[in-house]
Amino acid sequence: MATTGSHSALVDRRAFLRMAGAAWVATLDARQSFALSRTDAVFASGYMERDGSFGIAVLAEDGTIIDRTALPARSHGMAFSPATGHLVAFARRPGTFALVTDRTGETEPVTIAAAEDRHFFGHGCFSPDGRLLYASENDFEANRGVIGLYDARDGYRRIGEYSTYGIGTHDLSVSDDGRLLIAANGGIETHPDFGRTKLNLDHMEPSLALIAAATGTLVERHTLPETLRQLSTRHIDLDDRGRIWFACQYEGPRNDLPPLVGHFGKGEDLTFLTLPEETTLGLANYVGAIAVNRREGLVGLTSPNGGRFVVLDAGSGRVVSQEDIADAAGIATAPRGFAVSSYDGRFAGRRENVAWDQHIASLKPPR
Repeated sequence: MATTGSHSALVDRRAFLRMAGAAWVATLDARQSFALSRTDAVFASGYMERDGSFGIAVLAEDGTIIDRTALPARSHGMAFSPATGHLVAFARRPGTFALVTDRTGETEPVTIAAAEDRHFFGHGCFSPDGRLLYASENDFEANRGVIGLYDARDGYRRIGEYSTYGIGTHDLSVSDDGRLLIAANGGIETHPDFGRTKLNLDHMEPSLALIAAATGTLVERHTLPETLRQLSTRHIDLDDRGRIWFACQYEGPRNDLPPLVGHFGKGEDLTFLTLPEETTLGLANYVGAIAVNRREGLVGLTSPNGGRFVVLDAGSGRVVSQEDIADAAGIATAPRGFAVSSYDGRFAGRRENVAWDQHIASLKPPR
C-alpha cells in the first residue's frame, strides 16, 4: 500500500539497531530477527488480539511484527521521540493511561495515569529535544481541552497544563523548532459519564489553535465558518514549509459533501481543498488519519468509513492516486511513499492475526 517516494527522517535498519541495542535484539526469535534484517523502515501501531486483548507492536516495512508490548486497554495514537527513543501509546478516549516504552532498552516501561478530572484524548507529541511530553486531555467538568505537560527526565511527572483554547481536543503536534504547539480542537463535547457519546452535535465548536510552547499563550485561533460548524477538525501533520495540514470528520447530514482536508500556516487563513466529487464521496465524510511525505511533497489520507486511501500533491492539492482498501486505518510515511494499515489486520499488504488501530508511528533514530 504505497506510492513512490521516501523521507529523509525515516529510520533505516542500521540506525534502528543502534538505537535499540543488543539486549533488545537478543530477545527476538528467528522470524523476527529475519524481518528486522530485511526491513528499510520500522513502525509501531496499536492492535487488538482476536481474544480481545490489546497491545502495541513494532513492525517491519512489510508488516511483519517484530516485537509486542501488552496494554491494559485499547490505545489510539502514539508519540515517538527520536532524541531519546521513547515511544508513548495513549489510551483511546476517554481512557486514563499512557504507556511509555524505551526502544533503547535502557529503562523500564512507565505508565502515566491521567490527572484527576482529566482523561486522555488519544494523542500527544514530544518536544524536539525529548524532554517534554505534551498530551491532549479533557478537563471534562469545565468542558475544555488542555495540554498536559510531562517531564520525561523525571519519570514523566505531570508538571502542568496549558489550555488548547477549544473543546474536544484531539490531535496535537509541535513545530520543528519546538516553539509552537498545534491543537486540533474537534469541537465535540464529551464526558466520561456518557462514554463516547457526542453531546453537542447541534452546536459544535471546531477550531485549530497555535499555542506558544514556552508559555501556553494563545498565538492564533482559527474557527471554521458557520456553514462548517459540524466539521470536526481531528488530525494534523506538517509539511517541509511548516504548513499545517488538517483532516476532518463531518457530523452533519450524510448527503452533504463538505471539504475534508486543508492547510494553513502561521499568519494565514485556513485553506480548504476542493477535491473531485468522486474522491470526496470515497472518503465518506470521514478522514481517519493523515500523513505528510515531506521529501516527495505528498499528503496521504485514509478513510475506514469509505475504505479509501488517497494521495494528494502537497503543492497543488490535486489527487495523485486513490485506492480502495477495506477498513483503511493508519498511515505513515514510508521509504516508498506511505505505509497503510487496516482494521482487519493488513499492514503494507501483509495480514497478521490482529486488528490494527487507527494510527501508525514511524520510529526514527535518536539524534
